[in-house]
Amino acid sequence: MILIYIYIFQIKWICPTAPTRPVALLGGFPCTAWFDAGELSEESPDDWEGLDASAAHIANFLSTEPSDVKVGIGGFSMGAAMALYSATACALGRYGNGIPYPINLRAVVGLSGWLPGSRGLRNKIQVSHEAARRAASLPILLSHGTCDDVVPYKIGEKSAQSLNIAGFWNLTFKNYEGIGHYTVPKEMDEVCNWLTTKLCLEGSR
Repeated sequence: MILIYIYIFQIKWICPTAPTRPVALLGGFPCTAWFDAGELSEESPDDWEGLDASAAHIANFLSTEPSDVKVGIGGFSMGAAMALYSATACALGRYGNGIPYPINLRAVVGLSGWLPGSRGLRNKIQVSHEAARRAASLPILLSHGTCDDVVPYKIGEKSAQSLNIAGFWNLTFKNYEGIGHYTVPKEMDEVCNWLTTKLCLEGSR
């Protein structure tokens, strides 16, 4: 998980560690995880309590920054899932439990991840003009390796499609041929280039 703070001509990166908890996907084995995850499919139940708790924990980091600082969030694998869930909470203006989401995200990056809570997201966004506006304007970059054997490429591709259908139209999806569940220098270079463009940081280099 990466928290991105954009100051004038500066970028501040914060990389918090998830708490240790049992994860169903690993047979209940305790490991660092932002929420509990089982089988990666649209039919699997989502850990709403864990998602909301971690999204609020991350938002607390962001809320300490001055109001004129551009803030973003990104992550890899489960961190990417957490970033995308935070993106949906930002657009809706609230967490899944109804508590207001306090942060105005300016950029979201998800690498080799998936979208929790994709079922019904379109209906939730489209019933509110303000939610639809926020969704359409939020820049999101997703990337995924075509040979990912942990979070299959089709899951990442489907997540991008679900976000786009829900109204997140400022979305870029990149695939990396032959890459598994890891990042490569080219991918990270493209993340930096995307952030530079979307957050108008050309003068910061």
